Amino acid sequence: MGRRKGGIAIALVTGAMLMGASACGGGGGAKAGGDDAKAPGRSTASASASPTKPAGPPMLLDTITPQTGATVGVAMPISVVFTDPVAAKARAAVEKHMKVSASQPVAGAWHWFGDRRADWRPKTYWPSGTKVRIDADMKGVGNGAGRYGVHDYTHTFTVGDDVRADVSVTGHTMRVTRNGKLERTLSINAGSAQYPTWNGTMAVIDKQEKVHMTSCSVGISCDKGSPNYYDLTLPWDVHLTQSGTYVHYSTGDPSPGSGSARGSHGCVHLSLSDAKWFYGQVEQGDPVTITGSPRAKAAPDNGYAAFNLSWDQWLAGSSSGEATTGTL
Repeated sequence: MGRRKGGIAIALVTGAMLMGASACGGGGGAKAGGDDAKAPGRSTASASASPTKPAGPPMLLDTITPQTGATVGVAMPISVVFTDPVAAKARAAVEKHMKVSASQPVAGAWHWFGDRRADWRPKTYWPSGTKVRIDADMKGVGNGAGRYGVHDYTHTFTVGDDVRADVSVTGHTMRVTRNGKLERTLSINAGSAQYPTWNGTMAVIDKQEKVHMTSCSVGISCDKGSPNYYDLTLPWDVHLTQSGTYVHYSTGDPSPGSGSARGSHGCVHLSLSDAKWFYGQVEQGDPVTITGSPRAKAAPDNGYAAFNLSWDQWLAGSSSGEATTGTL
């Protein structure tokens, strides 16, 4: 279910969080910030030092996610968005000047989604408890199109507990574990045959206690007489994709599970009490893995679904290749 707003964006002030629209979208696009997307909120790229005189128009960072000081889940990538396109010939140099350091060194790599967004992810999930810093030394670095960096940026964050949710569409269950220990197995309903849920692993983008969702905003139906029309404000919403996938409670499916024939418009439904409990367990970056749906995996830039690419596929989008983080 859902409403929509624009794409990924952030100012030079503090932190990062994708906020905005919502919807269990059936035909949603796969790009973060697509037309059916939930808009990210203002995030930060914290500037340090005084800008030097640029050699041309400035190259600026629009966003760095996660926000500085955040505690995130083990599947959270570092996502950097530039205000202007970075040419392919300049990306290796730009990657070199975006240094990732960690208290527990890990192998990882950058990957470009188009010419403005670059994400860094570890080869496997972050170890729980890792402290991470990204130093983007952009002063004097060119984007290959006449723009040059005028700022340095630094963000620090911490990886929290290893919280994972594994959803079986055919089994109508969600298993939630924390640091390898099973916490609960919950009953769920996923998407219908007409509007199936994305498969794959999606890191939590954000969560909201209430979200206004409409079928019209995601192109399902604007006809109030249609059985697929909805205009609802629903509670305990955990946001998984920019195209509108949530784990939440739905008034139209109050008792999900194998005994219920109700299917969603692509979201994962929990009972009211289970939705409230799950909302309290997860944070940005916790992986939710969905299996058993007839739909393909969510695209890796449909929110933060970096782990839907194999490591070889991830490296194919990198200009500098695999490297081990610096040590904090």
